[in-house]
Amino acid sequence: MSLKIAVVGTGPVAVGNYLPFLVRQPEVELAYWNRTPSSAWEAAAKFGGKVCADLREIAAWAPTTALVLVNERARKEVAMELIELGLPRLFFEKPLVAAAGQANVSEQDFFDAKALLTRAREKGCETAMVFNYRFFEHTVAAKRIVADRHFGRVLTASGFVHFACWSHAIDLIRHFCGDLAEVSALRSAAIRRSEEIKTDAADVVAAFTTRDGATGTLLGTAGAAWPHPLYELIFNFERGRLHLRDLDGALEIYDAHGSFCERRGLAPHRSRWDQYRDSFEKSLAAYLDSLRAGGPPPISGREGLAELQIEAGLRRSIAERRAIRLDEVFPL
Repeated sequence: MSLKIAVVGTGPVAVGNYLPFLVRQPEVELAYWNRTPSSAWEAAAKFGGKVCADLREIAAWAPTTALVLVNERARKEVAMELIELGLPRLFFEKPLVAAAGQANVSEQDFFDAKALLTRAREKGCETAMVFNYRFFEHTVAAKRIVADRHFGRVLTASGFVHFACWSHAIDLIRHFCGDLAEVSALRSAAIRRSEEIKTDAADVVAAFTTRDGATGTLLGTAGAAWPHPLYELIFNFERGRLHLRDLDGALEIYDAHGSFCERRGLAPHRSRWDQYRDSFEKSLAAYLDSLRAGGPPPISGREGLAELQIEAGLRRSIAERRAIRLDEVFPL
């Protein structure tokens, strides 16, 4: 089956992590649009394909799907235009909407994203998310171990994360623990600076409960050193424990049925950035397979909205100094 893929936004993420994979796929045609036309022309010169002058031309090209890879600050505006133009499918980078950037998601971002998905449903537009951390080898292995070894329910979860990975860490908590029921949060008085993602933000420490009765905590900061692990997540189950660290960096397994701790790490010739790039390819491969099979996307747009629901709850909790019942205050 031939696929026509519109790449909407040709910045570093698209050029570095999406297009090298897409150009290798059989029966895939590419078209590009970018607010800065020279960027789209550079992508076409390197990877081949058609450059469109505006989003109307993208729609007229009749793509199978559009990858919405514009900066998160502009994502709502661009996506809404694509929906109104009648595109059948949209695939989003994370976070779904973030008008002030990924380290400063607001309550309004949740409401804007909800309006975006509502309009997409009304127009018959299917939405999908990247959330490529779900496709790290250790994430996939961890999910399999939980099932195969009968670890049972999650009891507790805890995490530390650089804001570069914040929305991914929240999504991974949902991936292993299910939907959250209640959140409570505090923020630091100090503002941290991350030169790597050009962000100034206060630390956020969150506590939460899940619908299934688990409890957990998550600390986010822009002040973590970039060479150090960018996130660490610990999931404690009824009959085991998992510790995930960094961009596919390490997985520790504690099995209540055994006497040893198992550890899976990267081979010496691999770096976390190799694994990071590979995770995009795996996410995209799963999405292309779903298109060819005519099935639902591996990760729906609703998952992006659920991640923003949690972020909105944290912001409301900080502002009002109280716990927030997510489904009551920010219903999906």
